[in-house]
Amino acid sequence: MKNIIIDTDPGHDDALAIMLMVKSGLFNILALTTVAGNSAIENVTRNAAYILDLLGRRDIPVFAGREKPLKRSLTSANVHGDNGLDGVDTSKIKFAVNHDASKHIIRLVSDYAGDVVLLALGPLSNIARAFLEDRSLPLKISKIIMMGGAIDVPGNKNRVAEFNMFVDPEAADIVFKSKAKKILIPLDACNNSPLFMSDFEKINGSSLYRPIMNMMKKFITGIEKYEGTKGALVYDAIAAYYLLNPKAFITQPMDVIVETKGEYTRGMTVAEKRISEKKMYNMKVVIKVDVTRFKKDLTTILKNKL
Repeated sequence: MKNIIIDTDPGHDDALAIMLMVKSGLFNILALTTVAGNSAIENVTRNAAYILDLLGRRDIPVFAGREKPLKRSLTSANVHGDNGLDGVDTSKIKFAVNHDASKHIIRLVSDYAGDVVLLALGPLSNIARAFLEDRSLPLKISKIIMMGGAIDVPGNKNRVAEFNMFVDPEAADIVFKSKAKKILIPLDACNNSPLFMSDFEKINGSSLYRPIMNMMKKFITGIEKYEGTKGALVYDAIAAYYLLNPKAFITQPMDVIVETKGEYTRGMTVAEKRISEKKMYNMKVVIKVDVTRFKKDLTTILKNKL
């Protein structure tokens, strides 16, 4: 079983991603580390604990990160509602916020050196902090799967930037420039893969059916209101699916940097596309996903009674 750390800011699509990883039974999930992003650190940490409660997996530890990006104040999302997981009541969930996620990332990666995959579903603040605290860490990680960026499509936070990169571009810059093996799943690969209530109806009979239906109804409403798309754009679930079925993805090596200073382009992921320029390939970028296979496997795994 692959050793995994899921760095996350739940988030409706984060919730689906975590469910996929746990329900697949294919991974040794060492921890969930939470990062301020979709909502405040208290909310996303509570939400992570709630999801593990639903799955009967509170044995998986949850470690909270700091309450804001490396150099900026926090910009939260609006599509997920006030608590970050609109549609379900998380108010009675027990959780703790110690702001030490980066230390636990360093500890776990060191304990399993060379044999830990990081699945980064939110802003890269925790991972960048860990890289700053332990300069040898990038080479100890098996690989990082990152949901984020927009290469050839518009942003969903400003004209050109995807949300995770916009929230903490300085953190993304540190991770992108690191020597860690990186796979990026940008908006380009996700925008054509919306899920609808009819898709979620297919998990009827699962213990997750009712909470998922309640969450996704609210999420779809938020996506349509703020992003103009009908259907749930489940970016993070697609990123998680890469670990489950990489053959369903087409990737391309790219030379990608992050804009940290632009007045209108903060968080833009800029790929070197000039034919005349030598490329310094620093990651693989997903350019396409088999949507049919993704939807089929999502339904099958979420109905799994493991």
